[in-house]
Amino acid sequence: MLGDSLSAAHNIPVEAGWVHLLEARTSDMEPAWAVVNASISGETSLSGRNRLPALLEKYKPGVVVIELGANDGLRGLPLAKLGENLDAMIAASVKAGSKVLLLGIELPINYGPQYRDGLRAVYRDAAAKHRVALLPFLLDGVATDPSLMQDDGLHPTAKGEPRVAENVWPALKPLL
Repeated sequence: MLGDSLSAAHNIPVEAGWVHLLEARTSDMEPAWAVVNASISGETSLSGRNRLPALLEKYKPGVVVIELGANDGLRGLPLAKLGENLDAMIAASVKAGSKVLLLGIELPINYGPQYRDGLRAVYRDAAAKHRVALLPFLLDGVATDPSLMQDDGLHPTAKGEPRVAENVWPALKPLL
């Protein structure tokens, strides 16, 4: 799992985070799957891209889940650069023999329709180019429910994390 604060259980117990919840589910499978959560709060697609080769070499994962781009978007970074970084991470993962699940994110409406639509297209295009699985919006059904979001309006509460895990599971399960 390569992600940012959305996958690093920001401001909640790690055990309550969606990655940990899915790890509990996959550990019960036959064969059991080990989950390595290499997510870091504040991670951008470029820093994830730079860290990924060492992670691929060290862990030799069967599946790589990429949840990056939210911090790029919140900083208003060029979407073309995000696309290049996602492309490189997917290509490196596939070359290493891993299946890939790409997790998309949405931005608040104040970023405007052009940037928000462009962000959606970056995820869609990267997944289509490499024919990898895509979950278009990680926080679907969570981000619009204030009772499931922290006061910052960006991160789910511990109560919202099971819903995030349920969003990811249907896209992840076929890859396992």
